[in-house]
Amino acid sequence: MNPTRQLHALGQSLWLDNITRDLLNSGTLERYCNELSVSGLTSNPTIFEQAIRNTAAYDAAIAAAAGAGKTGEALFFDLALADLKQAAALFRPIHQASGGLDGWVSLEISPLLADDTAGTIAEAKRLHALADCPNLFIKIPGTPAGVRAIEEVILAGVPVNVTLLFSREHYIAAADAYWRGIARRIEAGLDARVNSVASIFVSRWDAAVAGKTSAALNNRLGVAIGQRIYKAYRKRLTTPAWRKLAEAGALPQRLLWASTGTKDPQIKASYYIEALAAPGTINTMPEKTLLAFAEQGAINEVMAEDGGDTEAVLADFALAGVDIVALASQLQLDGARAFTQSWVALLALIDAKCQPAKGRT
Repeated sequence: MNPTRQLHALGQSLWLDNITRDLLNSGTLERYCNELSVSGLTSNPTIFEQAIRNTAAYDAAIAAAAGAGKTGEALFFDLALADLKQAAALFRPIHQASGGLDGWVSLEISPLLADDTAGTIAEAKRLHALADCPNLFIKIPGTPAGVRAIEEVILAGVPVNVTLLFSREHYIAAADAYWRGIARRIEAGLDARVNSVASIFVSRWDAAVAGKTSAALNNRLGVAIGQRIYKAYRKRLTTPAWRKLAEAGALPQRLLWASTGTKDPQIKASYYIEALAAPGTINTMPEKTLLAFAEQGAINEVMAEDGGDTEAVLADFALAGVDIVALASQLQLDGARAFTQSWVALLALIDAKCQPAKGRT
């Protein structure tokens, strides 16, 4: 049994953190499903910007849409939804067989709305209706404004992938918002089965403190934060509050490990995949990380539900001068800014590719 199948057998879902038209049309994604147990995927503005910039696969569709008068965000969402709905169809049997827990794809709302609660709610509802796809998550950032929107979006029946979560406190805020939305649906006599995942960004922690602590602490912060969050996640599933929701038919908001590609060439490419092996969770990984894990990865142990030694490790970082609370806020802010930059670059790229078509109209 190869490492990806071992991870799948453990009870963790393997998702691909990538999408391109070439990946879909070449049959590569289908092969990853069949051979490497990939059962879902995630996308973000950076992924789409790179896909459209680095291939010619979108040029004809952009030209046709531009010739018909479409531009900007509307044109982008047409391109993205075409790809994501094709991928979603591939994952539909997995989605159905898992009772809706697996087999998802994700579409991000405009990062320009990261601090706009009302705008986030409206856009999430609009994109969900536009997609008309049962296994497509709408990605909402776990910023303060985004968290305020999640409750209302869940109440409206829109499946949500909460992104840009970095700390236990970020996770709990997102999880509470999900629970509140589900509770309100139950009170209103609505179906409690609205799915959600909470995406925890891992490797960016280690990149942020690289060279600022002793060598003994290198690449240990991200995993320690993940372990702390996993402990909170497991504990929440044992509470009376959760049991009440579950008895009404609610589904757990699963943890999703994101930003799991290594940034330090001194460690194995599959380092975060191995360290974050845990049943009932998801790991979305870049394509090169997936292939590296399939080739040389190993599952030696699973994450400890009681947190293991994570608090001792985090105490060592505190002694080294790392302020976890402040850094979590900064990482979330930096992540939102990075997606905004990619979004602006993406729309500029699409506009540039539209120009020849506009000139012919």
